[in-house]
Amino acid sequence: MDSPGFSRRALLAAAGVTVAGGAFGTGVAGADATVGVDPAADQGAWEGWGTSLAWWANVFGDRDDFADLFFTTKTVTYNGASLPGLGMNIARYNLGASSWNAVGGERMVASPNIPRFKQIEGFWQDWNNEDPNSAAWNWNADAKQRAALVKATQRGAMSELFANSPMWWMCVNHNPSGAANAADNNLQSWNHRQHALHLAVTARRARDQWGVNFRTVDPFNEPSSNYWHANGTQEGCHIDATTQRSVLAHMRTELDRQGLTGTWISASDETSYDLARTTWNSFDSATKGRVRQVNVHGYQGLSGRRDLLGNDVRASGKVLWNSEHGDSDGSGMMTARCLLMDFRWLKPTAWCYWQVMDPTAGWGTIRYDGNAGVAGAVETKLYVLAQFTRHIRPGMRIINTGVDYAVAAHDSAARRLVIVAANNGAAQTLTFDLSRFGTVPNGTATRWSTLTSGSGDRYTRRTDISANGKLVRVPFAAGAVQTIQVDGVVR
Repeated sequence: MDSPGFSRRALLAAAGVTVAGGAFGTGVAGADATVGVDPAADQGAWEGWGTSLAWWANVFGDRDDFADLFFTTKTVTYNGASLPGLGMNIARYNLGASSWNAVGGERMVASPNIPRFKQIEGFWQDWNNEDPNSAAWNWNADAKQRAALVKATQRGAMSELFANSPMWWMCVNHNPSGAANAADNNLQSWNHRQHALHLAVTARRARDQWGVNFRTVDPFNEPSSNYWHANGTQEGCHIDATTQRSVLAHMRTELDRQGLTGTWISASDETSYDLARTTWNSFDSATKGRVRQVNVHGYQGLSGRRDLLGNDVRASGKVLWNSEHGDSDGSGMMTARCLLMDFRWLKPTAWCYWQVMDPTAGWGTIRYDGNAGVAGAVETKLYVLAQFTRHIRPGMRIINTGVDYAVAAHDSAARRLVIVAANNGAAQTLTFDLSRFGTVPNGTATRWSTLTSGSGDRYTRRTDISANGKLVRVPFAAGAVQTIQVDGVVR
């Protein structure tokens, strides 16, 4: 997410000229290339797709059309257009850090640069009472984001609870945007347990009152990064790895105290692959033992050692998610390329886009005015995400294609093979070699296409290709992202 004193756009621009993992290739297919799809290159079962709810849900969380668009595969009418539902099945709920009450004469200190719709109201508003049934807790807070969480759950989504910052009164300077020096921890040393308690009690409340069972709880968001500043544009908090270890210990204790022994802890939602690896490897065995799932953000773009992080996490026996990706390319090509690099090298079991709606052009799938509460233009990125999310479904087996520009997934019960590929170069034909599968019937295959450069296809379906002799030849226009579906495929 965009951060004070830090240009995510500049980072992505720099990352665009560097390839993940060093000499892994350019991510661009050679002219008329052949891609072998080998079922032996099975990376495991796919868990799904998701998005974080704040801040867009703080504005539009009570709308059923957006709940359907993001959390079902229905065709949804929006501003007179028919849009393909993205079918996401993961909702990440942001526990807020703001409130506007006074406690003992003290109040929240708000950054002069944070817009109101990015201030998320937290529930524990008075440190004098830990009893969640007391007046110190306001369970009427954050109504719209809670509504979005419930709507997503009703549509079949699993959920994760995370915090951009501890409550303002837990912060050293009472400012939930960060410290005056962005490199300083802003969680008070005597509030490590209280931060964990706020999360655990909220998870219990969600289970008992909202019909939401959080699978995982992550106390952090990009905690080791040095750009959470008191003059920032959102909630955020620097929390170094030593402090993280302390909070994680309290997190397990507080979840267990709430009777949530089956709720996993996830961590640490660091900004980049390389920083996530540094943080993870700094944890002692006891801390690693408390963490069931490692979350990482993809803000290194096409750069960073995805492979090393993935190897380290899997060696520890943990689940790995890319829990947040965002980029400013509204065409969707950068999203597709980064996602395909993740499939190739990081090998997560789930992948989440940060804000499916964003006020800044290019960053979401639909633009909006957060102050006016008005939704606007659809980005081509929505159709590009649909190429992945509507076809690579939970439970399918991910197959590594050995290239940075294509991924495959197989549904053994449905006997269906899906391939998604992106062509960032000149027009060409890609041939997918399926000879290592046991059965590939000759006959019509289906493709969906989105053109990221200029006008043209927007998740357009065609039946003009065939599987012949276990080969599928597919024409790719320049800037095309395509999904190919071949039915009757047996491993």
